[in-house]
Amino acid sequence: MGGQPAGPVEPAEHDYAIWEKRVDALMVLLSRKDCQHMTVDELRRNIEGLGAEAYDKLTYYERWIHAITQTLIQRGVISIDELGRKMADVEQRAARGEL
Repeated sequence: MGGQPAGPVEPAEHDYAIWEKRVDALMVLLSRKDCQHMTVDELRRNIEGLGAEAYDKLTYYERWIHAITQTLIQRGVISIDELGRKMADVEQRAARGEL
C-alpha cells in the first residue's frame, strides 16, 4: 500500500490473462480526456481504501477492477443494482458454459 515499506520488486515478464488485458484497457478508456469517467488519483484512492487484508489478498488487476468499479459507483456512472444484475447475468452464463 502507498507509503508502506515493501520488499524488492521482482521484474518478470509474463503472459497476461485476457481479463487482465481487459481491465487495463478499461482503465485506459475510462480515464481518457474525452471520457474522464475516472482519474488515476481515484483509482489509487480506491485501491488504498481496500484495507490491508483485502489489499494483500487481491492480485494487482483484482485491485484495479475493484477500484474502477468503486469509482464508477461513486460517480454515478453505474449503480450497485446495475452491477448486481450484470454479475448475476455473467454467473448464469458461466454456469451454462457460455463464457
